[in-house]
Amino acid sequence: MPRKRHTAEQIIGLLRQSEVALALGRTVGEICRALGVSEASFYRRRSEYGGLKVDHARRLKDLERENAPLKRAVGELTLDKLILKEAAEGNF
Repeated sequence: MPRKRHTAEQIIGLLRQSEVALALGRTVGEICRALGVSEASFYRRRSEYGGLKVDHARRLKDLERENAPLKRAVGELTLDKLILKEAAEGNF
């Protein structure tokens, strides 16, 4: 069975539904079965998206997408710096 990929908006909606169900006295296991996710996924998503609103989640994803190339650039520059330092010391 293929995995479902939920968007941040869908996850926040499901978490809101689960909060209502928890307030009504349902257990986490029942809620997870109704939502079609594992308990581990439920807890992970709740810790990541728990207090967020939809617009905040979109902004978070935009920032993550923006930071990814920057992280790669820093990694490459750090590697280049180490290579040049080794070459300057003559340890090659």
